[in-house]
Amino acid sequence: MSPADGADAPRLGGPPTPTPTVTVYWRPGCPFCISLRRGLSRAGLATGERDIWSDPSAAAFVRAHADGNETVPTVDVAGTVLVNPSARRVLALAAEAGVPLPTAGGRWWHRHRD
Repeated sequence: MSPADGADAPRLGGPPTPTPTVTVYWRPGCPFCISLRRGLSRAGLATGERDIWSDPSAAAFVRAHADGNETVPTVDVAGTVLVNPSARRVLALAAEAGVPLPTAGGRWWHRHRD
């Protein structure tokens, strides 16, 4: 089928496409994790979180992506893994990947001028 025949059209009745997600791998007491998690929370990005000290499979995931080290924060953004990223980088990649982001603009302490 060609694109003109609807080859790229969404398939009706098939399984729904999963929504891209963001998962933050962290550990207690990590100041970089605290900073990243705070930045993502302030931006309104919904994330899943996995503590590598209490979840052996999460620790193994991090080691597999951080040259055998347990470097945190490690973030999985819709299948792309970032080690020790900034909140800005995670938010940009999430937007590119189609992760739902809040639409309300600006930080709460900034005044909007019309």
